[in-house]
Amino acid sequence: AQLVESGGGLVQAGGSLRLSCTASGFVYSVYVMTWVRQAPGKGLEWVSGISPGSKNIYYADSVKGRFTISRDNTKNTLYLQMDSLRPEDTAVYYCATSQSPDSYNPNYGYRGQGTQVTVSS
Repeated sequence: AQLVESGGGLVQAGGSLRLSCTASGFVYSVYVMTWVRQAPGKGLEWVSGISPGSKNIYYADSVKGRFTISRDNTKNTLYLQMDSLRPEDTAVYYCATSQSPDSYNPNYGYRGQGTQVTVSS
């Protein structure tokens, strides 16, 4: 199984980025998927999650109203549209499978290698 993130980069505060995560080696369409992030010197933080059919979607309070998660099961791809970015959003962003769309257990499932997002003030 493999998850590969892309789309990170350097952006000014208030800007936007769209992250993508392409899955292979497992039946992507039946898995709950999440985005998690890790800021410098901090632990993993759950950001957002989506059920297999996109019916159930959850966001952390810190990103609600600014980030949008979506998935395309025909392309085995997960997305995170990030708008109104803030310096505190700076982190490595990972996509991962999860047992539930509203939480993340690092001891469960698959996680990608991550993509760096840096927001300058």
